[in-house]
Amino acid sequence: MVLLAGAVPGRAQLQAAPKAGASASSTKPPTDIYGRDTPRGTVSGLLSAMAERDYSRAGRYFEAKADVRRLTEELQSVLDRSGAIDPFVSLSNDPQGNLEDGLGANIERVGSLSRTGDVPILLTRGGTATAGNVWRVALKTSIAARRLHEHRNTGKGGQPIEIGGAAVGDWSTLLGLASLVFLGFYVVSAGILFVMRRTIHDHERSRTYRVAQAAMPPVSLFGATLLFQLWAGSLPVSIIARQILLRYLGVFAWIALAWFFARMIDAVAQLSINRLKGLERRQAVSVISLVRRAAKLVLLFIAVVAVLDTFGIDVTTGVAALGIGGIALALGAQKTVENLVGSVTLIADKPVQVGDFCKVGDVVGTVEDVGIRSTRIRTLERTVVTIPNGDFSARQIENFARRDSFLFNPIIRLEHGIRSDKLLATLHMMTEILEANEHIIKPGARARLKDINLSSVDIEIFSYIKAEDFDESLIIRQDLLLKIHASLEKAKVPIAYATQTVHLKHVDTDSDDVPAEVSPIIT
Repeated sequence: MVLLAGAVPGRAQLQAAPKAGASASSTKPPTDIYGRDTPRGTVSGLLSAMAERDYSRAGRYFEAKADVRRLTEELQSVLDRSGAIDPFVSLSNDPQGNLEDGLGANIERVGSLSRTGDVPILLTRGGTATAGNVWRVALKTSIAARRLHEHRNTGKGGQPIEIGGAAVGDWSTLLGLASLVFLGFYVVSAGILFVMRRTIHDHERSRTYRVAQAAMPPVSLFGATLLFQLWAGSLPVSIIARQILLRYLGVFAWIALAWFFARMIDAVAQLSINRLKGLERRQAVSVISLVRRAAKLVLLFIAVVAVLDTFGIDVTTGVAALGIGGIALALGAQKTVENLVGSVTLIADKPVQVGDFCKVGDVVGTVEDVGIRSTRIRTLERTVVTIPNGDFSARQIENFARRDSFLFNPIIRLEHGIRSDKLLATLHMMTEILEANEHIIKPGARARLKDINLSSVDIEIFSYIKAEDFDESLIIRQDLLLKIHASLEKAKVPIAYATQTVHLKHVDTDSDDVPAEVSPIIT
Protein backbone atom coordinates (compact mmCIF):
# COMPACT_ATOMS: atom_id res chain seq x y z
CA MET A 1 0.00 0.00 0.00
CA VAL A 2 2.94 2.32 0.63
CA LEU A 3 4.20 1.72 -2.92
CA LEU A 4 0.70 2.28 -4.31
CA ALA A 5 0.44 5.54 -2.42
CA GLY A 6 3.82 6.55 -3.80
CA ALA A 7 2.61 5.94 -7.32
CA VAL A 8 0.29 8.95 -7.29
CA PRO A 9 3.01 11.45 -6.31
CA GLY A 10 5.10 9.78 -8.98
CA ARG A 11 2.92 11.41 -11.63
CA ALA A 12 3.79 14.81 -10.31
CA GLN A 13 7.42 13.80 -10.20
CA LEU A 14 7.30 12.68 -13.81
CA GLN A 15 5.91 16.02 -14.83
CA ALA A 16 8.20 18.16 -12.73
CA ALA A 17 11.44 16.24 -13.25
CA PRO A 18 12.13 17.33 -16.82
CA LYS A 19 12.26 20.99 -15.86
CA ALA A 20 14.59 20.37 -12.94
CA GLY A 21 16.73 17.99 -14.95
CA ALA A 22 16.99 20.35 -17.85
CA SER A 23 18.23 23.17 -15.70
CA ALA A 24 20.91 20.91 -14.21
CA SER A 25 22.88 20.54 -17.41
CA SER A 26 22.02 23.66 -19.35
CA THR A 27 23.96 26.86 -18.97
CA LYS A 28 20.78 28.90 -19.55
CA PRO A 29 17.19 28.46 -18.38
CA PRO A 30 15.14 26.00 -20.49
CA THR A 31 13.05 27.61 -23.18
CA ASP A 32 10.66 24.71 -23.70
CA ILE A 33 7.69 24.64 -21.32
CA TYR A 34 7.23 20.88 -21.96
CA GLY A 35 10.72 19.98 -20.73
CA ARG A 36 11.90 18.58 -24.07
CA ASP A 37 15.36 20.14 -23.78
CA THR A 38 16.88 16.78 -22.76
CA PRO A 39 16.11 13.12 -23.60
CA ARG A 40 15.22 12.48 -19.97
CA GLY A 41 12.83 15.40 -19.94
CA THR A 42 11.10 14.23 -23.13
CA VAL A 43 10.59 10.68 -21.84
CA SER A 44 9.34 11.90 -18.45
CA GLY A 45 6.96 14.41 -20.01
CA LEU A 46 5.54 11.88 -22.50
CA LEU A 47 4.92 9.28 -19.78
CA SER A 48 3.24 11.94 -17.63
CA ALA A 49 0.94 12.91 -20.50
CA MET A 50 0.12 9.23 -21.15
CA ALA A 51 -0.72 8.68 -17.47
CA GLU A 52 -3.11 11.65 -17.48
CA ARG A 53 -4.58 10.82 -20.90
CA ASP A 54 -3.64 14.34 -22.03
CA TYR A 55 -3.32 13.58 -25.74
CA SER A 56 -2.98 17.22 -26.71
CA ARG A 57 0.13 17.56 -24.57
CA ALA A 58 1.37 14.10 -25.56
CA GLY A 59 1.33 15.15 -29.21
CA ARG A 60 4.03 17.73 -28.44
CA TYR A 61 6.49 14.88 -27.90
CA PHE A 62 6.10 13.30 -31.36
CA GLU A 63 7.88 14.30 -34.53
CA ALA A 64 4.93 12.95 -36.59
CA LYS A 65 2.02 15.31 -37.23
CA ALA A 66 -0.72 12.69 -37.59
CA ASP A 67 -3.57 11.98 -35.16
CA VAL A 68 -1.80 12.54 -31.83
CA ARG A 69 -4.31 10.47 -29.87
CA ARG A 70 -3.72 7.52 -32.15
CA LEU A 71 0.05 7.98 -32.02
CA THR A 72 -0.02 8.04 -28.23
CA GLU A 73 -2.33 5.03 -27.85
CA GLU A 74 -0.36 2.94 -30.34
CA LEU A 75 2.97 3.65 -28.68
CA GLN A 76 1.58 3.05 -25.20
CA SER A 77 -0.10 -0.20 -26.29
CA VAL A 78 3.11 -1.58 -27.77
CA LEU A 79 5.11 -0.50 -24.70
CA ASP A 80 2.57 -2.17 -22.40
CA ARG A 81 2.84 -5.50 -24.19
CA SER A 82 6.47 -5.87 -25.17
CA GLY A 83 8.35 -2.60 -24.95
CA ALA A 84 10.70 -1.18 -22.36
CA ILE A 85 12.19 2.21 -21.61
CA ASP A 86 15.69 2.58 -20.22
CA PRO A 87 15.97 3.29 -16.47
CA PHE A 88 15.42 6.91 -15.52
CA VAL A 89 18.95 7.45 -14.21
CA SER A 90 20.49 6.12 -17.44
CA LEU A 91 18.60 8.57 -19.65
CA SER A 92 20.77 11.48 -20.71
CA ASN A 93 20.05 14.74 -18.92
CA ASP A 94 22.26 16.74 -21.27
CA PRO A 95 20.72 18.95 -23.97
CA GLN A 96 23.21 17.44 -26.43
CA GLY A 97 22.23 13.89 -25.49
CA ASN A 98 24.68 11.01 -25.24
CA LEU A 99 27.35 11.76 -27.83
CA GLU A 100 29.14 8.44 -27.28
CA ASP A 101 26.34 6.06 -28.29
CA GLY A 102 27.37 5.98 -31.95
CA LEU A 103 23.96 7.17 -33.20
CA GLY A 104 24.84 10.69 -34.23
CA ALA A 105 24.57 14.06 -32.56
CA ASN A 106 20.79 14.46 -32.92
CA ILE A 107 19.61 10.88 -32.34
CA GLU A 108 19.14 9.21 -28.96
CA ARG A 109 18.08 5.65 -28.10
CA VAL A 110 15.87 5.53 -24.99
CA GLY A 111 14.39 2.02 -25.08
CA SER A 112 12.99 -0.74 -27.26
CA LEU A 113 9.57 -1.64 -28.66
CA SER A 114 10.32 -5.36 -28.58
CA ARG A 115 11.62 -7.77 -25.99
CA THR A 116 14.51 -8.72 -28.25
CA GLY A 117 15.63 -5.10 -28.49
CA ASP A 118 15.78 -5.05 -32.29
CA VAL A 119 13.21 -2.23 -32.61
CA PRO A 120 14.66 0.77 -30.75
CA ILE A 121 12.80 3.77 -29.45
CA LEU A 122 14.58 6.76 -30.95
CA LEU A 123 14.40 10.46 -30.16
CA THR A 124 15.47 13.10 -32.66
CA ARG A 125 16.56 16.63 -31.90
CA GLY A 126 15.23 19.35 -34.11
CA GLY A 127 14.12 22.95 -34.11
CA THR A 128 10.62 24.27 -33.52
CA ALA A 129 9.18 27.69 -34.13
CA THR A 130 8.57 28.42 -30.44
CA ALA A 131 11.00 26.32 -28.43
CA GLY A 132 14.19 25.99 -30.48
CA ASN A 133 15.94 22.62 -30.50
CA VAL A 134 13.97 19.96 -28.60
CA TRP A 135 13.90 16.18 -28.39
CA ARG A 136 10.87 14.31 -29.79
CA VAL A 137 9.90 10.74 -30.63
CA ALA A 138 11.29 10.00 -34.08
CA LEU A 139 8.94 9.48 -37.01
CA LYS A 140 10.62 6.12 -37.59
CA THR A 141 9.66 4.98 -34.08
CA SER A 142 6.01 6.05 -34.57
CA ILE A 143 5.83 4.03 -37.80
CA ALA A 144 7.33 0.97 -36.09
CA ALA A 145 4.88 1.31 -33.18
CA ARG A 146 1.91 1.42 -35.57
CA ARG A 147 3.11 -1.66 -37.40
CA LEU A 148 3.60 -3.62 -34.19
CA HIS A 149 0.28 -2.41 -32.81
CA GLU A 150 -1.66 -3.59 -35.87
CA HIS A 151 0.20 -6.91 -35.91
CA ARG A 152 -0.30 -7.73 -32.24
CA ASN A 153 -3.63 -6.07 -31.48
CA THR A 154 -5.90 -8.57 -29.76
CA GLY A 155 -8.96 -6.36 -29.71
CA LYS A 156 -9.17 -6.37 -25.91
CA GLY A 157 -12.05 -4.10 -24.89
CA GLY A 158 -13.30 -2.53 -21.72
CA GLN A 159 -11.84 0.18 -19.55
CA PRO A 160 -10.10 -1.21 -16.44
CA ILE A 161 -9.94 0.61 -13.13
CA GLU A 162 -6.80 2.71 -13.07
CA ILE A 163 -4.53 4.17 -10.40
CA GLY A 164 -1.84 6.61 -11.43
CA GLY A 165 -2.50 6.03 -15.16
CA ALA A 166 -2.17 2.22 -14.96
CA ALA A 167 -4.67 -0.59 -14.41
CA VAL A 168 -5.09 -1.95 -10.90
CA GLY A 169 -4.33 -5.43 -12.24
CA ASP A 170 -0.98 -4.26 -13.56
CA TRP A 171 -0.09 -2.72 -10.20
CA SER A 172 -1.10 -5.93 -8.46
CA THR A 173 1.02 -8.03 -10.80
CA LEU A 174 4.11 -5.90 -10.27
CA LEU A 175 3.70 -5.59 -6.51
CA GLY A 176 3.04 -9.30 -6.18
CA LEU A 177 6.14 -10.09 -8.20
CA ALA A 178 8.20 -7.67 -6.08
CA SER A 179 6.95 -9.30 -2.86
CA LEU A 180 7.75 -12.77 -4.18
CA VAL A 181 11.27 -11.83 -5.28
CA PHE A 182 12.17 -10.01 -2.07
CA LEU A 183 10.73 -12.77 0.10
CA GLY A 184 12.60 -15.40 -1.91
CA PHE A 185 15.93 -13.65 -1.47
CA TYR A 186 15.27 -13.22 2.25
CA VAL A 187 14.58 -16.93 2.68
CA VAL A 188 17.68 -17.90 0.67
CA SER A 189 19.97 -15.59 2.66
CA ALA A 190 18.54 -16.81 5.97
CA GLY A 191 19.05 -20.40 4.83
CA ILE A 192 22.70 -19.77 3.89
CA LEU A 193 23.43 -18.23 7.28
CA PHE A 194 21.66 -21.12 9.03
CA VAL A 195 23.79 -23.68 7.18
CA MET A 196 26.96 -21.74 8.00
CA ARG A 197 26.06 -21.64 11.69
CA ARG A 198 25.58 -25.40 11.68
CA THR A 199 28.75 -26.25 9.75
CA ILE A 200 31.29 -23.73 11.07
CA HIS A 201 32.71 -24.52 14.49
CA ASP A 202 32.65 -21.49 16.78
CA HIS A 203 30.97 -19.41 14.09
CA GLU A 204 30.91 -16.31 16.31
CA ARG A 205 34.69 -16.07 15.99
CA SER A 206 34.81 -17.11 12.34
CA ARG A 207 35.78 -14.26 10.00
CA THR A 208 33.99 -15.94 7.11
CA TYR A 209 30.73 -16.15 9.01
CA ARG A 210 30.96 -12.61 10.36
CA VAL A 211 31.61 -11.17 6.90
CA ALA A 212 28.77 -13.25 5.43
CA GLN A 213 26.44 -12.19 8.23
CA ALA A 214 27.25 -8.53 7.56
CA ALA A 215 27.01 -8.79 3.77
CA MET A 216 24.04 -11.11 3.28
CA PRO A 217 21.11 -8.71 4.06
CA PRO A 218 22.21 -5.85 1.77
CA VAL A 219 23.37 -8.27 -0.94
CA SER A 220 19.96 -9.97 -0.82
CA LEU A 221 18.19 -6.61 -1.09
CA PHE A 222 20.33 -5.55 -4.03
CA GLY A 223 19.97 -8.91 -5.77
CA ALA A 224 16.20 -8.86 -5.33
CA THR A 225 16.01 -5.33 -6.74
CA LEU A 226 18.15 -6.25 -9.72
CA LEU A 227 16.20 -9.45 -10.46
CA PHE A 228 12.89 -7.62 -10.19
CA GLN A 229 14.06 -4.94 -12.61
CA LEU A 230 15.14 -7.58 -15.13
CA TRP A 231 11.97 -9.61 -14.68
CA ALA A 232 9.48 -6.74 -14.57
CA GLY A 233 10.96 -5.19 -17.70
CA SER A 234 9.65 -8.10 -19.77
CA LEU A 235 6.16 -8.34 -18.25
CA PRO A 236 3.18 -7.35 -20.49
CA VAL A 237 1.90 -4.73 -18.05
CA SER A 238 1.38 -1.00 -18.25
CA ILE A 239 4.52 0.92 -19.12
CA ILE A 240 3.37 3.66 -16.74
CA ALA A 241 3.26 1.28 -13.76
CA ARG A 242 6.54 -0.33 -14.76
CA GLN A 243 8.45 2.91 -15.13
CA ILE A 244 7.12 4.42 -11.93
CA LEU A 245 7.82 1.30 -9.89
CA LEU A 246 11.21 0.61 -11.47
CA ARG A 247 12.24 4.22 -11.07
CA TYR A 248 11.54 4.34 -7.37
CA LEU A 249 12.74 0.80 -6.72
CA GLY A 250 16.08 2.10 -7.92
CA VAL A 251 16.19 3.84 -4.55
CA PHE A 252 16.27 0.39 -2.92
CA ALA A 253 19.29 -0.52 -5.04
CA TRP A 254 21.19 2.54 -3.82
CA ILE A 255 20.11 1.86 -0.25
CA ALA A 256 21.30 -1.75 -0.59
CA LEU A 257 24.69 -0.68 -1.94
CA ALA A 258 25.15 1.93 0.79
CA TRP A 259 24.03 -0.61 3.42
CA PHE A 260 26.44 -3.22 2.05
CA PHE A 261 29.48 -0.93 2.04
CA ALA A 262 28.58 0.47 5.47
CA ARG A 263 28.42 -3.02 6.99
CA MET A 264 31.63 -4.03 5.22
CA ILE A 265 33.34 -0.93 6.62
CA ASP A 266 32.16 -1.85 10.13
CA ALA A 267 33.19 -5.50 9.73
CA VAL A 268 36.67 -4.74 8.38
CA ALA A 269 37.21 -2.01 10.97
CA GLN A 270 36.21 -4.31 13.83
CA LEU A 271 38.48 -7.10 12.62
CA SER A 272 41.35 -4.64 12.32
CA ILE A 273 40.70 -3.21 15.77
CA ASN A 274 40.67 -6.67 17.37
CA ARG A 275 43.94 -7.55 15.65
CA LEU A 276 45.63 -4.29 16.63
CA LYS A 277 44.51 -4.67 20.23
CA GLY A 278 46.18 -8.07 20.25
CA LEU A 279 49.37 -6.42 18.98
CA GLU A 280 48.98 -3.65 21.59
CA ARG A 281 48.92 -0.92 18.98
CA ARG A 282 46.43 1.35 20.67
CA GLN A 283 47.22 4.37 18.54
CA ALA A 284 46.04 2.61 15.39
CA VAL A 285 42.64 1.84 16.93
CA SER A 286 41.72 5.51 17.26
CA VAL A 287 42.74 6.23 13.67
CA ILE A 288 40.74 3.28 12.35
CA SER A 289 37.67 4.58 14.20
CA LEU A 290 38.19 7.99 12.63
CA VAL A 291 38.62 6.53 9.15
CA ARG A 292 35.51 4.39 9.62
CA ARG A 293 33.36 7.41 10.49
CA ALA A 294 34.78 9.44 7.60
CA ALA A 295 34.19 6.62 5.11
CA LYS A 296 30.59 6.18 6.27
CA LEU A 297 29.93 9.92 5.96
CA VAL A 298 31.27 9.93 2.40
CA LEU A 299 29.19 6.85 1.63
CA LEU A 300 26.06 8.50 3.05
CA PHE A 301 26.67 11.62 0.99
CA ILE A 302 27.02 9.59 -2.23
CA ALA A 303 23.86 7.61 -1.45
CA VAL A 304 21.83 10.77 -0.74
CA VAL A 305 22.99 12.39 -3.98
CA ALA A 306 22.11 9.22 -5.94
CA VAL A 307 18.65 8.97 -4.35
CA LEU A 308 17.91 12.64 -5.00
CA ASP A 309 18.98 12.18 -8.62
CA THR A 310 16.60 9.21 -8.88
CA PHE A 311 13.76 11.49 -7.80
CA GLY A 312 14.81 14.01 -10.44
CA ILE A 313 16.00 16.62 -7.92
CA ASP A 314 18.82 18.86 -9.09
CA VAL A 315 21.76 18.44 -6.71
CA THR A 316 24.37 20.41 -8.66
CA THR A 317 23.80 23.65 -6.74
CA GLY A 318 23.82 21.86 -3.39
CA VAL A 319 27.03 19.99 -4.18
CA ALA A 320 28.70 23.25 -5.25
CA ALA A 321 27.58 24.93 -2.02
CA LEU A 322 28.93 22.03 0.02
CA GLY A 323 32.21 22.29 -1.86
CA ILE A 324 32.54 26.01 -1.04
CA GLY A 325 31.55 25.35 2.57
CA GLY A 326 34.09 22.53 2.79
CA ILE A 327 36.86 24.83 1.58
CA ALA A 328 35.91 27.47 4.15
CA LEU A 329 35.78 24.87 6.91
CA ALA A 330 39.15 23.45 5.87
CA LEU A 331 40.73 26.93 5.95
CA GLY A 332 39.28 27.63 9.38
CA ALA A 333 40.35 24.29 10.83
CA GLN A 334 43.70 24.08 9.08
CA LYS A 335 45.67 23.10 12.19
CA THR A 336 43.12 20.48 13.17
CA VAL A 337 43.17 18.99 9.68
CA GLU A 338 46.97 19.10 9.72
CA ASN A 339 47.04 17.13 12.97
CA LEU A 340 44.51 14.61 11.66
CA VAL A 341 46.56 14.09 8.52
CA GLY A 342 49.67 13.83 10.66
CA SER A 343 48.07 11.09 12.80
CA VAL A 344 47.10 9.15 9.68
CA THR A 345 50.67 9.57 8.40
CA LEU A 346 52.09 8.26 11.67
CA ILE A 347 49.88 5.18 11.47
CA ALA A 348 50.57 4.56 7.79
CA ASP A 349 54.33 5.18 7.94
CA LYS A 350 54.75 3.76 11.49
CA PRO A 351 57.98 5.55 12.47
CA VAL A 352 57.17 4.86 16.14
CA GLN A 353 54.70 2.83 18.16
CA VAL A 354 53.55 2.90 21.73
CA GLY A 355 56.40 1.65 23.94
CA ASP A 356 59.22 2.63 21.58
CA PHE A 357 62.20 4.55 22.93
CA CYS A 358 62.95 7.32 20.46
CA LYS A 359 64.32 10.79 19.89
CA VAL A 360 62.01 13.33 18.24
CA GLY A 361 63.80 16.59 17.59
CA ASP A 362 65.43 17.34 20.96
CA VAL A 363 62.96 15.21 22.96
CA VAL A 364 64.19 11.79 24.11
CA GLY A 365 61.88 9.31 25.78
CA THR A 366 59.35 6.49 25.48
CA VAL A 367 56.16 6.87 23.42
CA GLU A 368 53.16 6.47 25.71
CA ASP A 369 50.27 7.25 23.37
CA VAL A 370 49.61 8.27 19.76
CA GLY A 371 46.22 9.96 19.66
CA ILE A 372 44.12 11.61 16.99
CA ARG A 373 45.55 15.08 17.68
CA SER A 374 48.86 14.58 19.49
CA THR A 375 51.52 12.14 20.70
CA ARG A 376 52.72 11.87 24.30
CA ILE A 377 56.34 10.97 25.19
CA ARG A 378 57.62 10.10 28.67
CA THR A 379 61.13 11.56 29.00
CA LEU A 380 64.05 10.19 31.03
CA GLU A 381 63.25 12.79 33.70
CA ARG A 382 59.77 11.17 33.89
CA THR A 383 58.02 14.23 32.51
CA VAL A 384 55.43 13.98 29.71
CA VAL A 385 55.92 15.96 26.50
CA THR A 386 52.89 16.36 24.21
CA ILE A 387 53.67 17.00 20.54
CA PRO A 388 50.93 17.77 17.95
CA ASN A 389 50.91 15.07 15.28
CA GLY A 390 51.33 17.57 12.47
CA ASP A 391 54.55 18.79 14.08
CA PHE A 392 55.54 15.27 15.15
CA SER A 393 55.38 13.83 11.63
CA ALA A 394 57.43 16.75 10.27
CA ARG A 395 60.33 16.30 12.72
CA GLN A 396 63.34 14.04 12.41
CA ILE A 397 62.48 10.84 14.29
CA GLU A 398 65.14 8.46 15.58
CA ASN A 399 63.67 5.18 16.82
CA PHE A 400 66.03 3.28 19.09
CA ALA A 401 63.58 0.41 19.51
CA ARG A 402 63.77 -0.49 15.82
CA ARG A 403 67.46 -1.47 15.92
CA ASP A 404 68.12 -4.90 14.44
CA SER A 405 71.48 -5.07 16.26
CA PHE A 406 73.55 -3.11 18.80
CA LEU A 407 77.02 -1.70 18.22
CA PHE A 408 79.81 -3.08 20.45
CA ASN A 409 82.77 -0.75 19.93
CA PRO A 410 85.00 -0.41 23.03
CA ILE A 411 88.55 0.98 22.93
CA ILE A 412 91.10 -1.04 25.00
CA ARG A 413 94.05 1.13 26.07
CA LEU A 414 97.29 -0.69 26.92
CA GLU A 415 100.53 0.65 28.40
CA HIS A 416 103.44 1.65 26.18
CA GLY A 417 105.71 -0.95 27.74
CA ILE A 418 103.91 -3.91 26.11
CA ARG A 419 106.06 -5.95 23.75
CA SER A 420 105.04 -6.31 20.09
CA ASP A 421 104.66 -10.10 20.25
CA LYS A 422 102.46 -9.83 23.31
CA LEU A 423 100.42 -7.09 21.61
CA LEU A 424 99.85 -9.38 18.62
CA ALA A 425 98.80 -12.22 20.94
CA THR A 426 96.37 -9.86 22.67
CA LEU A 427 94.75 -8.99 19.31
CA HIS A 428 94.28 -12.69 18.50
CA MET A 429 92.88 -13.33 21.96
CA MET A 430 90.23 -10.61 21.60
CA THR A 431 89.30 -11.84 18.13
CA GLU A 432 88.76 -15.36 19.51
CA ILE A 433 86.48 -13.97 22.24
CA LEU A 434 84.33 -12.31 19.57
CA GLU A 435 84.26 -15.41 17.38
CA ALA A 436 83.27 -17.64 20.29
CA ASN A 437 80.27 -15.53 21.33
CA GLU A 438 77.04 -16.63 19.61
CA HIS A 439 75.47 -13.18 19.94
CA ILE A 440 78.15 -11.44 17.87
CA ILE A 441 77.19 -11.02 14.20
CA LYS A 442 79.77 -12.63 11.92
CA PRO A 443 81.54 -11.93 9.67
CA GLY A 444 82.58 -8.37 10.33
CA ALA A 445 83.60 -8.65 13.99
CA ARG A 446 87.22 -7.61 14.45
CA ALA A 447 89.88 -6.39 16.90
CA ARG A 448 92.55 -4.10 15.41
CA LEU A 449 95.42 -1.94 16.57
CA LYS A 450 93.97 1.50 16.12
CA ASP A 451 96.55 3.98 17.39
CA ILE A 452 99.71 4.57 19.43
CA ASN A 453 99.28 7.88 21.14
CA LEU A 454 101.09 9.73 23.93
CA SER A 455 99.41 7.91 26.79
CA SER A 456 98.49 4.44 25.51
CA VAL A 457 98.43 1.81 22.78
CA ASP A 458 94.81 1.61 21.58
CA ILE A 459 93.02 -1.54 20.40
CA GLU A 460 89.59 -1.00 18.79
CA ILE A 461 86.94 -3.71 18.90
CA PHE A 462 84.22 -3.33 16.26
CA SER A 463 81.25 -5.69 16.17
CA TYR A 464 77.45 -5.89 16.38
CA ILE A 465 75.42 -7.68 19.05
CA LYS A 466 72.31 -9.56 17.96
CA ALA A 467 69.69 -9.07 20.68
CA GLU A 468 65.92 -8.72 21.02
CA ASP A 469 66.02 -5.48 22.99
CA PHE A 470 68.34 -2.98 24.62
CA ASP A 471 68.30 -4.66 28.03
CA GLU A 472 69.44 -7.96 26.56
CA SER A 473 72.21 -6.19 24.63
CA LEU A 474 73.51 -4.68 27.89
CA ILE A 475 73.79 -8.15 29.45
CA ILE A 476 75.69 -9.48 26.43
CA ARG A 477 77.95 -6.40 26.40
CA GLN A 478 78.75 -6.87 30.07
CA ASP A 479 79.62 -10.53 29.50
CA LEU A 480 82.00 -9.64 26.67
CA LEU A 481 83.77 -6.93 28.67
CA LEU A 482 84.24 -9.28 31.63
CA LYS A 483 85.78 -11.93 29.40
CA ILE A 484 88.12 -9.39 27.80
CA HIS A 485 89.19 -8.07 31.20
CA ALA A 486 89.75 -11.60 32.54
CA SER A 487 91.83 -12.55 29.51
CA LEU A 488 93.99 -9.42 29.85
CA GLU A 489 94.41 -10.11 33.55
CA LYS A 490 95.38 -13.76 32.89
CA ALA A 491 97.89 -12.75 30.22
CA LYS A 492 99.25 -10.01 32.53
CA VAL A 493 98.72 -7.35 29.91
CA PRO A 494 98.89 -3.95 31.62
CA ILE A 495 95.99 -1.61 30.98
CA ALA A 496 96.88 2.03 30.57
CA TYR A 497 95.44 4.60 32.90
CA ALA A 498 95.20 8.33 32.54
CA THR A 499 98.66 8.96 34.04
CA GLN A 500 101.48 11.43 33.49
CA THR A 501 105.17 10.82 34.39
CA VAL A 502 107.30 13.83 35.44
CA HIS A 503 111.11 13.35 35.73
CA LEU A 504 112.79 15.51 38.41
CA LYS A 505 116.52 16.25 38.27
CA HIS A 506 118.39 16.71 41.58
CA VAL A 507 121.46 18.96 41.42
CA ASP A 508 124.11 19.06 44.19
CA THR A 509 124.99 22.68 44.74
CA ASP A 510 128.17 21.89 46.79
CA SER A 511 130.06 20.02 44.11
CA ASP A 512 130.00 20.36 40.40
CA ASP A 513 131.51 16.89 39.86
CA VAL A 514 128.63 14.91 41.39
CA PRO A 515 126.27 13.71 38.68
CA ALA A 516 122.67 14.73 38.93
CA GLU A 517 120.24 12.25 40.44
CA VAL A 518 117.07 11.83 38.47
CA SER A 519 113.97 10.37 40.10
CA PRO A 520 110.59 9.93 38.38
CA ILE A 521 107.38 11.10 39.95
CA ILE A 522 104.21 9.66 38.54
CA THR A 523 101.09 11.73 38.78
